[in-house]
Amino acid sequence: MPRSMWRGVIGLGLVSIAVRLFVATESHPLSFRQLCPEHVSPVRNRRWCSAGQHEVPYADVVRGYEVSADNYVLIEDSDLESLRQPSPRTIAVSAFVPHDAITSGLFFKSAYYVVPETVARRAYRLLARTLVETRMIAIATIAFRDRAHLCCLHAVGDLLLLNTLHWPDEIRPPERLRDQGSIPIKPRELLMAKSLVQNLAIESFNPLRYRDEYREALMQAVNAKIEGAQVLRAPRVDVAPVMDLMDALVASVKAARRERAARQSAARQARRRT
Repeated sequence: MPRSMWRGVIGLGLVSIAVRLFVATESHPLSFRQLCPEHVSPVRNRRWCSAGQHEVPYADVVRGYEVSADNYVLIEDSDLESLRQPSPRTIAVSAFVPHDAITSGLFFKSAYYVVPETVARRAYRLLARTLVETRMIAIATIAFRDRAHLCCLHAVGDLLLLNTLHWPDEIRPPERLRDQGSIPIKPRELLMAKSLVQNLAIESFNPLRYRDEYREALMQAVNAKIEGAQVLRAPRVDVAPVMDLMDALVASVKAARRERAARQSAARQARRRT
């Protein structure tokens, strides 16, 4: 079993549900090391004091909050310990909201699986089932990694999932980005756009249909260099010519219908084989 990154309780009124958090996702970054071109060895970043022209050991580095240009207030560990913050071992539930009340594209951040301790399995299952049947999510706060987080708990089947959320002041207002002009939409354009959506619609989201093709191509290039083979160049992708909106919609709908027909044919053949 993977190692949990946090251990505590879900605080729901007078009910405490002992749980652990496990990171639900992992990234596969395309990272490169910075190398010296002469010696092909890693370039080291040093903690450098520009005023004293010397390197500072990591253990000697202190925290500072910049109040103006080149003016800092030093912050000690004792200053942080005296601050009011959520209990470090409690997911403090403060409210419940409908499942679609949070704009996920703006607020949702990291995801964590919430797993019950053995003694809390009954209360955990009860909370998960309640959230499913009421179609609600719990709003809470949690503290870890040296800061407090707004978060939410929602049920995926019989499993609870915790997402950290952006605080309201972290969301940039979109007003300046919106198009202030009024652009009339023609009924036929809207009809064709809806047709395009319907032809590209699938019954459910299956993440296994998608691959990080750029990362795969990069790893192929890396392996080719290791083996001394020639790195093949990807074919050039020409930019599509600018088309009239209606013509582009019609062409897109036709292509989507062909793709949908191909998917349905493949599905029928798969059913016959089984």
